[in-house]
Amino acid sequence: MKRALKIGGILFAGFMLGIVTCGFLFLSSGNVLMASAPALAGNASYMEMDASKAAPGYAMAPPAEELAEGGGGEDRKVSAKKRRQSMPMAKPMPLATSRMEPESELADEFGRVEAEAAPSRAWFPETFLFEPLVVTDAAGQATVPVRVPDRLTRWRVLALGHSRSGAQAGAVTSFAGTLPTYVDPVVPAFLRTGDTVRLPVQVVNTTGGAVEQPLKLSAEGAVVEGNAARTVRVPAQGSVVEYVTLKATQPGPVSVRASLGTTDAVVRGFDVVPTGRPVGQTRGGSLAAPRTLTLEGPAEVEAGSERVRLLVYPGALGVLRAELAAASGRGGVAEDAYALLLSGRAPTLLKTLGETADTEALKAMSMVAGQRVLRAGRSPDVPTAALLAQAALTHPDNPVLSRLGERLAAQVANAQRPDGTCQGADGWTLQRLLVATADCAQAVRAASSASKGGSQRAAAFSARALGAFERNLSQVQEGYTAAAVLASGGVTGSLQERLREQVRQALKKREDGAVSLPVEPGVVRADGTAPPEVEATALAVLALAGDAKAPMADLGTALLSGYQPGLGWGDGRTNLLCLQAAMALFSQPLPSRVQVVLERDGKVLSEGTFDAKALRDVLALEAAAPGSAGAHTWTVRAEPAVPGLGFSLSLSAYVPWKSEKGQGLELAVKVPAEAKVGQPVEVALQAATPAGMALELRYALPAGAQADTQSLERLVAEGKVSSYEVEDGALTLSLPPRDAGVPFQASFRVVPTLAGTLQGGASSLFPVERPDLISYVPPALWTVR
Repeated sequence: MKRALKIGGILFAGFMLGIVTCGFLFLSSGNVLMASAPALAGNASYMEMDASKAAPGYAMAPPAEELAEGGGGEDRKVSAKKRRQSMPMAKPMPLATSRMEPESELADEFGRVEAEAAPSRAWFPETFLFEPLVVTDAAGQATVPVRVPDRLTRWRVLALGHSRSGAQAGAVTSFAGTLPTYVDPVVPAFLRTGDTVRLPVQVVNTTGGAVEQPLKLSAEGAVVEGNAARTVRVPAQGSVVEYVTLKATQPGPVSVRASLGTTDAVVRGFDVVPTGRPVGQTRGGSLAAPRTLTLEGPAEVEAGSERVRLLVYPGALGVLRAELAAASGRGGVAEDAYALLLSGRAPTLLKTLGETADTEALKAMSMVAGQRVLRAGRSPDVPTAALLAQAALTHPDNPVLSRLGERLAAQVANAQRPDGTCQGADGWTLQRLLVATADCAQAVRAASSASKGGSQRAAAFSARALGAFERNLSQVQEGYTAAAVLASGGVTGSLQERLREQVRQALKKREDGAVSLPVEPGVVRADGTAPPEVEATALAVLALAGDAKAPMADLGTALLSGYQPGLGWGDGRTNLLCLQAAMALFSQPLPSRVQVVLERDGKVLSEGTFDAKALRDVLALEAAAPGSAGAHTWTVRAEPAVPGLGFSLSLSAYVPWKSEKGQGLELAVKVPAEAKVGQPVEVALQAATPAGMALELRYALPAGAQADTQSLERLVAEGKVSSYEVEDGALTLSLPPRDAGVPFQASFRVVPTLAGTLQGGASSLFPVERPDLISYVPPALWTVR
């Protein structure tokens, strides 16, 4: 249905606000507490309904007098006509927009099957409108057209506003969405494969006369057993409950449609989850070229549980966004230098990738990181000066940071030895000395454009460093050091080509097609620690930039796969190199449209499209993948190929449960042989556990079963359980450490709310500090009458 909330002069707290120029609206169902609603001395807000444009068959709010009598009128069309005659239409304001969901596709599908039946109600949000900015006209009025959901309830409306002079006001009103006669199937939150339930279907008659209508129930994704169609008679102002047997035969979504003649129809949905244990594997990379992977699915799986999920995300842009959010929260000198460098380069990088920088956020980030770097740069040693110089010099508009960067670069240059090397101490290997010299060269070169003296200083430093590299690199036979020297920009000509060949020879190709640079034993970076492989790979990217023979796309795959949101690639030094490499690889903006295709053994399973707007988000493709047992070839490709797109491919399935005992753990569960709806039953638990270990016990409940919280509170009071958490289909108990030889024994009550044959799912027990030592109990079968 369509309604328009009209805001005019609002009587608030004893005074009248004549013209409301700006405000917001919040509409929610009646069972949502509106704690922020102000107390009103009067209510001048009112609802205006556009019944002529309402979708036929949708719930219409009857007038107040009809509600008072308990009925909604015997003919909705007549009621709508009366309202059209009594209420003038208000012209919507162009600035008033609404965020309404599209009509359910399920309702459309069922509507085609039964064309003459009532349109299906299928949209049931709790809150359906939030308008943070509604601008009124000169008279202080605004109209907001909305579509009211299909939920039959009383809706609450909160409106707040203020004038240009600063006066404020608010109002709360409500309206009802109902039908004279309606049907409402009660569906569970979920079922498990193989479950058979008796679904209650309630038929309500709010009119003054008895109603006799055909009731029909159908389902997609499940099987309706027995009599799915019957005639029901409902007395005046009364209701009846009918039962229909439904069997869940396969995993996946289920849509249940109940119709009451031509009066009402409603679609409810839930999921059927597999009963087995989930298993899966994931591979990732970039889409610079078609990626071919080999995934081996389990041999014994639950039918219908095999699924494949492909996530495609804008690699460089996604990484940049994540790092801008997380970099300031990390501690350490290298981390501070990284955050400062990131805030300085972010505007250019974001613009290149088609994004707009948040100026205020970057300003705040650079201020925090800059203060930390200034403290660390007061009297640094040479390694710290080399680390901070480049970060400070990325802020040429900040005179304090610019002078700091210039001073640090000069300190590094002055530390160069006559033989061209930089840093070094007793016990240093030649390999470490050359890497440290490369770091110094990069820091000095960063200041070459800061001043005329900086350019001369960089040229002199580079000439001496080149001599050191030429004399000593013949003794270095691994790729990391060669990549570090190349990335510094301190070598050219034949020496550069020889080092590039050395790096290319050291590259290693993985099974997923990614290429990385391994780190040989004993190789360290300038601070004396062994670099992670992802850092070496980043150095390889920077070293081989512009090399036509280098597998840059495959190096980018390894680089992206090593990134963890929130954590980055590693410490500050690693993040510095990896972000520079990622931006060098993926500096080109993504195309406006990209087609992504997923194939198994040459056959297309799923495909999707990125458009210009979606390229900033994650594209998710998911499909059933029956027949994935054993080894299969999977191909992911982008058309056109895009180095800046990363992907994650996951193959999952459910395998039958088997009793598995962890080391020193044993769990036993006793469920009642038979239960009745609405009557509590006892569930007994017993576990043998190691002494002195806190444990977590997760008990899987059947669909519709609710744990009795009073019995759980008793376990907490007795000290048997530290805490508990209840959710749909599961109960989690936190068990305190126990003394040696003392078993865990407890019982609690469960109240079934659905009749049928229901599976409870597998239960598990594991130590909090050792989740790998887990003990499983296979699912139990519940029979509820």
